[in-house]
Amino acid sequence: MATLAEAAAAASSSSNPNRALTNTRFSDLEPPLSPPVLEALAAGGFHYCTPVQAQTIPLLCSYKDVAVDAATGSGKTLAFVVPLVEIIRRSCSSPKPHQVLGIIISPTRELSTQIHNVALPFISTLAIVKPVLLVGGREVKNDIKKIEEDGANVLIGTPGRLFDIMDRIDILDFRSLEILILDEADRLLEMGFDNQINSIISRLPKIRRTGLFSATQTDAVKELSKAGLRNPVRIEVRAEIKPSDDPSSKPSTLKTPSGLHLEYLECDADKKSSELVDLLVKYKSKKIIIFFMTCACVDYWGVVLPQLAVLKGLSLIPFHGKMKQKIRDKALAAFTSLSSAVLLCTDVAARGLDIPDVDCILQYDPPQDPDMFIHRAGRTARLGKQGNAIVFLLPKEEDYVAFLERKGCPLQKRECSGNAVDIVPQVRIFQFQVFCLNLLVKFLQLCLLPCLGFVQREVDINYRWKALEIGKLAMGYGLLQLPSMPEVKHHALSAEGFTPAVDVKLEEIKYKVFPDFWAVVLPEIRDKAREKQRKKNLLAKKLEEEQNLKQLKPKTRQNQKDAVMKKKTAKQRRAVQTKEDEDELAREYRLLKKLKRGAIDEDEYARLMGAEDLVG
Repeated sequence: MATLAEAAAAASSSSNPNRALTNTRFSDLEPPLSPPVLEALAAGGFHYCTPVQAQTIPLLCSYKDVAVDAATGSGKTLAFVVPLVEIIRRSCSSPKPHQVLGIIISPTRELSTQIHNVALPFISTLAIVKPVLLVGGREVKNDIKKIEEDGANVLIGTPGRLFDIMDRIDILDFRSLEILILDEADRLLEMGFDNQINSIISRLPKIRRTGLFSATQTDAVKELSKAGLRNPVRIEVRAEIKPSDDPSSKPSTLKTPSGLHLEYLECDADKKSSELVDLLVKYKSKKIIIFFMTCACVDYWGVVLPQLAVLKGLSLIPFHGKMKQKIRDKALAAFTSLSSAVLLCTDVAARGLDIPDVDCILQYDPPQDPDMFIHRAGRTARLGKQGNAIVFLLPKEEDYVAFLERKGCPLQKRECSGNAVDIVPQVRIFQFQVFCLNLLVKFLQLCLLPCLGFVQREVDINYRWKALEIGKLAMGYGLLQLPSMPEVKHHALSAEGFTPAVDVKLEEIKYKVFPDFWAVVLPEIRDKAREKQRKKNLLAKKLEEEQNLKQLKPKTRQNQKDAVMKKKTAKQRRAVQTKEDEDELAREYRLLKKLKRGAIDEDEYARLMGAEDLVG
């Protein structure tokens, strides 16, 4: 295994002003890169290699398999795009339209799209090689039509769509495949793509180059490397700092970029939202990403935060995996193009995405997986730049700090603001109580308990659940009253710290439809059009049932009714009969009133009463 912490340290003493880069130029690599690739690198402003690029590109170009474990933001994309282009150039100058020479697999649509955009300038140096982006969120038949008509030599996409395409069409020829790249391999396995990946690999030739790229090396990744790589060279890159100014002190290895300043903010659950808004006001001119635990949480704060007067004019952009792909693309493009904005997102944006000039990362909910903490924080301070990351912790989560320090991520304490404005009264004015109550129940069922990754393995989770202060949590979300949950009714969870809103009649407040939220929680009433269709479908179903009932013979219906009644006790049968008599009396009374008002005539009255044979 080649450990390259020294390479990052050497960069700081080089003539290159960027500490994230080495002294090695792309033009100095051996075997040498082709002139078209060097021109494309220069056009993109790439002259010096990062440590992972300096080690990986020569190995892949020398037809070695590699397993790369590098810190987030270390430049892994170029480390496999450049060798892919070089290998294809040397192996096949004029491939057939459906002859696949290279495949790049990544876990998310956004990351695949980003890789495709980065690779295009380099692949375009190959005269007739055609790259194809294959991701979900669009019609698969369009991808098939494009491949059939235009061909495909390099496939870039997510494992689900790649597997689907390979399963549907047989015109693609993989016999000449030269290189396979698995980017964010640990995330691929965490998301449950192992079956698709194994199926894809089984269809590829064994004699090929394979690159396995990841920010963390899990046991599953190691097993995958054994199956997909032949005698791989292991490359590990870590940032390196000295804990003090003492020259004799030994350097420590970090999993996060050296320019990243990590902090934690410890506050009670009822103060978290106010502290969040206070930070947003202070960093109003910055580019910020806020990570939440669930899609519903992103939708909620995406509605609430823009209503606050102190945040007026601030661009707040929700982004999560349950949005339609077009909306996700627009949200990401909008945030990328703005110089100051706030992206409210889930962990779908925590891996691989290279969003430029992000100044600060706020983790409103700490992640369950400690490795995800590193990926979230790594969205800033990329390629030698400076950045700040703050995680919100409850007082009962203080062990999280020591745990992360053991994982190579030391955190400094940040004091709570002394003048943070309490936003709970403002949130309550919006009277989103139905919206909030459903939402909080969903949170408690899924993840709003102390979300420490190590707790699930080393500490009794029941203790942590009982220690959750539901009252303060509900207060932080601005709820008007505590939700009607068994845990609350039976006092299994602490309601201390919650003050119910006064002079509010919940039963008089109507539902308010928020498309993003209802699409997650109650999709059947997502909007007025779908609600109208839902009622229409229910009416049609009811009419169909009535029609089927009428078609039954009277004797059959009576037999069915008698069979049901026989199963009841005498008391139950009397109750049923009494209810039927009362319903019949009420119906006759309503018809009589209609007759007196002139709403129906005597013939219609007789027909409805079943006495039409007596009329006339």
